[in-house]
Amino acid sequence: MDTIDSIHLCKSAMADEGATRTFAPISRLVRRLLEAFAVWMRKRESRRTLRYLTDDELRDIGLTRHEAVAEVSKSFFWD
Repeated sequence: MDTIDSIHLCKSAMADEGATRTFAPISRLVRRLLEAFAVWMRKRESRRTLRYLTDDELRDIGLTRHEAVAEVSKSFFWD
């Protein structure tokens, strides 16, 4: 009985390991997509914040009103 149990456990461990290898690329893809989405959302929030800065505050960070408006009007997917 010990031999059969050992073989069964070995086969199931190998099957689990294969499943992990199969899903590893998928999980990396999902993680990269989520990270990209998080970057887009941070940029979107930063652009929205620019909209409400005063001319003095824009001058402090080295932007003109025209440059801020151009940045705010960029697409969601703009890099």
